[in-house]
Amino acid sequence: MAPSARGKRRYPASRAVLSVLAALGFMISAYLTWTHFAGLTPICTGGGEGCETVQSSRYATVLGIPVALLGLISYGGLIISAALWGEIGIYLGFLISLVGTLFSTYLTYLEVFVIGALCQWCLASAAITVAALICTALAARHLTHER
Repeated sequence: MAPSARGKRRYPASRAVLSVLAALGFMISAYLTWTHFAGLTPICTGGGEGCETVQSSRYATVLGIPVALLGLISYGGLIISAALWGEIGIYLGFLISLVGTLFSTYLTYLEVFVIGALCQWCLASAAITVAALICTALAARHLTHER
């Protein structure tokens, strides 16, 4: 059996988990992208102003591109990797979630130590990215042990 077919059959739970994580992250990023372009303030639980502070900071864009839009693209890539699954999908998902985790770590550092405010949506997205990294790392580990 081809490695891609074997991966699709043997890791359905990882694939389902990655699909759910990617969909949740996509929805969060879509919401934040929409609020950015609509000029709206993101709704935060507890009445905090952290989301507004973070979203209006100079760190909310990279080269003029909203960070939320970068997240939307990234989560779209994770959705594609979950659809592909197999060897290519797992490694693509791992690469996307690794880069996303590193970038989210940097952004969280900025929130805490530079901006001085926390965005609950951003933290949720960061947690989802880390969970996706763990999911794809475990699937990749199983692939390498099968060889």
